[in-house]
Amino acid sequence: MKTALITGGLGFIGAQIARRLLEDNVVERVVLLDHYGAYISPLRSGHADYRRVRLVGIEDRVVVERGQVHYATVIDRVLRRHRPNIVFHLAALPLASLENLNVQEALEGTVISTGYLFESLAAMRDEGHVVDRIVYCSSSMTYGTFKYTPADEDHPKEPIEIYGTAKLAGEITTRGLARRFGLPATIVRPSAVYGPTDMNQRVTQIFLERALLGKKLTVQGENEALDFTYIRDIAKGFILAATKPEGIGETFNITSGHAHTLLEYVQALAKHIPDIQYEIVPRDGTRPQRGTLSIDKAARLLGYAPDYDLQSGVAEYVAFKREHWLPTQSAASDAAPRG
Repeated sequence: MKTALITGGLGFIGAQIARRLLEDNVVERVVLLDHYGAYISPLRSGHADYRRVRLVGIEDRVVVERGQVHYATVIDRVLRRHRPNIVFHLAALPLASLENLNVQEALEGTVISTGYLFESLAAMRDEGHVVDRIVYCSSSMTYGTFKYTPADEDHPKEPIEIYGTAKLAGEITTRGLARRFGLPATIVRPSAVYGPTDMNQRVTQIFLERALLGKKLTVQGENEALDFTYIRDIAKGFILAATKPEGIGETFNITSGHAHTLLEYVQALAKHIPDIQYEIVPRDGTRPQRGTLSIDKAARLLGYAPDYDLQSGVAEYVAFKREHWLPTQSAASDAAPRG
C-alpha cells in the first residue's frame, strides 16, 4: 500500500495536501503526524472545529499519529511503523510572529527535526526500505526583502527574522543530509498561503472575518504586496514536487506567480462583501518587503501552473467562510457574519 507521511499533517497546508493526495489517487493512505497544538489563544480560536472540517470525507483513509517532531524517538517510531513512500516535512510553528517569540521551538521544530528525519530514513534505507521522496517545506521569507521581482530561486537568501532564518537553516540541513545519505529530497518555498480552514491569523483570514462582521480593516502599508497563493494550488505544487523525478535535488517557488497589494485583496473581498471599511497605516518595518515570485522553474520542470487567480481564490474562500462560520479573530463567539 503506497503511503505518504505528512509531519504537521493536521495543519492548514498539511491537511490540504493529504486531501489532494487521496482525491487524485497518488497514494492509498496518508499518515498525519501532529502534536495537536493550537497556536492561537483558545479564547479566540475555532481550532479544533476546523481540524475536523479539514478531514471531512477522507477520515477512513488517514491515520493520525500524535507526537512532537523534535523528539527523535517519535519520528523514528512513526517512520518504522508506517514505512512511507513519500514524506512531506511541514511541521513548524505556522506563523512568523510566533517563531519570532519562540526561538528555541522554532529551531527545534524546523531544523533539529529535519536532522532526525533524515537520520531515521537513512537507517531504514540500509535495512531495505527506500523512500521515494522527501519534500521539505520552506518559505519565501528565506529571501528577506526582495532585491528584484519576480524573485527566482537563486535570489539572495537574507532573512531578517527568526521564521525565515529557521526555514533557511532547514533548507541547508535538507540539502546537506540528502547528499550525505544519498536520499531524494526536494525543497518548496510557498508564499502568503490563504483559503478555507486557515485559523492562524494570517492577514487574509483576519481581513475576511472582520469584513464579514462589518469591522474596519487595518491595512499596514498602502503598497505592501504579497504573492497570495490559494491553498489548493499549494497542495498541487507540493504533490508535483514529490512525484516528478525532475524535482529531485531541486528547490521550487510554488506560488500564484503574481503579487497583489493588500488593498487589492480588500477590493477582491469587496466584490462579495459590501461596504468594507478600512484604514491605511504605515507598514510593519520588522517584516521583509516581498512581491512576485517566479514560478518559471516549477512550470518547466514540474509542469506546475496555478488554477486560481486572486479573484477566483477569494470567491471560493468567502463562500467557504459563510458556510462554515467559525470566527477565530477578536469577535465574540456568538458573532454572526453579515451578507
